[in-house]
Amino acid sequence: MTATPTPTGIDHLVLTVGDVERTGAFYERLGAEVVTFGDDRRAVQFGDQKINLHPVDESVADHVASAPQPGGDDFCLLTETPIEDVIEHLEEEGIDLVAGPVERTGAVGTLTSVYVRDPDGNLVEIGAYEGET
Repeated sequence: MTATPTPTGIDHLVLTVGDVERTGAFYERLGAEVVTFGDDRRAVQFGDQKINLHPVDESVADHVASAPQPGGDDFCLLTETPIEDVIEHLEEEGIDLVAGPVERTGAVGTLTSVYVRDPDGNLVEIGAYEGET
């Protein structure tokens, strides 16, 4: 009998986007670093995780979702920055809040979160664990 795999975390996600440059610039405004890898592919990196940006009009054989489309994702980015400071930064950057601050249940505890939309309409939660802000 073989051992059941035990996932230890998420290395990266892939977002299908309408415009890689525009999306990269948006996430830079949230504190990400835009990185280039492989065959001139782009990603946004937060610490030791990254989000690969896949252009909607580019076919990459068998390693894409079966029906990729921009704006179909909803995910949470963690921060150690106080949520009040996150809100102030978003306002300074002209990024509209969709909701928040609100309490949410994260993977390991209670988050205080705000929500924004990226250029493709993906819902981006920015959350801080209680006691970390």
